[in-house]
Amino acid sequence: MTVIDTNQHYDQDPAVFELFLDARMKYTCGLYKSADDTLDVAQENKLHYIAGKLNMKPGGRLLDIGSGWGSLSLFMASEYGSEVVGVSPAPKQCDYVARRARQMGIDDRVSLRVSHIENLDLEPRGFDAISMVGSSAHLTDIDAVFAACWSALRRGGRVYLSDSCYRNPAKQAEFAERDSALFVKDAVFGGGDMRPLATLVAAAEGAGFSIVSVDDLTDDYRRTIEAWMANVERNADALDAIEAGLPAKLLRYFEIANAGWGFTTKHYALVCGKYR
Repeated sequence: MTVIDTNQHYDQDPAVFELFLDARMKYTCGLYKSADDTLDVAQENKLHYIAGKLNMKPGGRLLDIGSGWGSLSLFMASEYGSEVVGVSPAPKQCDYVARRARQMGIDDRVSLRVSHIENLDLEPRGFDAISMVGSSAHLTDIDAVFAACWSALRRGGRVYLSDSCYRNPAKQAEFAERDSALFVKDAVFGGGDMRPLATLVAAAEGAGFSIVSVDDLTDDYRRTIEAWMANVERNADALDAIEAGLPAKLLRYFEIANAGWGFTTKHYALVCGKYR
């Protein structure tokens, strides 16, 4: 399986992300239930939403693929009593999450793997639930990843995947090689690419999963990015002091993402079950 390097953007100093993300450092779509929801509220809403989709119970074992700055891993361990294995190829992210777990007194329930999921030898049927929150675009062989998830998941378990997708294969063919898409792919993702939802569904079904639900969270992600952009603009001097030109780079990324919603891209939450 081909492995890509996503560290160039995600393995930056956590101080960068503290300047524009929410308090839990969740670097993907929130869930806005009202016009008055703040970014922090929306991100907590989303974490509870994911827990519900995965049917998380105390003592359940979660594999968090692309665990990032640990928002989901730490939340599931602290709020739902889960045992969590988080996986990220970015050492700074794993160090940050391990430190936060110790500070929160939940380091006995959170363990980290500095690795690509493709390189891990996962325990067969060792997990009750698997999450891929905003990480599937960084995985080059999605069929092999879903096959690995099938092997690692216990019968009756679920996979939750949410990510930005091309609206259909025609849009992918039309826009994937444009300058804006290549900027995001090279300067932010470090490789990888978005896929149409149909590709993700086909990979899940090909591995043996049943599709439980598909939710459209596009409007929620638009609002999430607007909040991030406001934070970048508010903290531009501090961000520029960390890396010259970083505010402009971040704003370009966010502007490209928000310009495509509904025309080129959508953001979906896909839930799959292992029922045989």
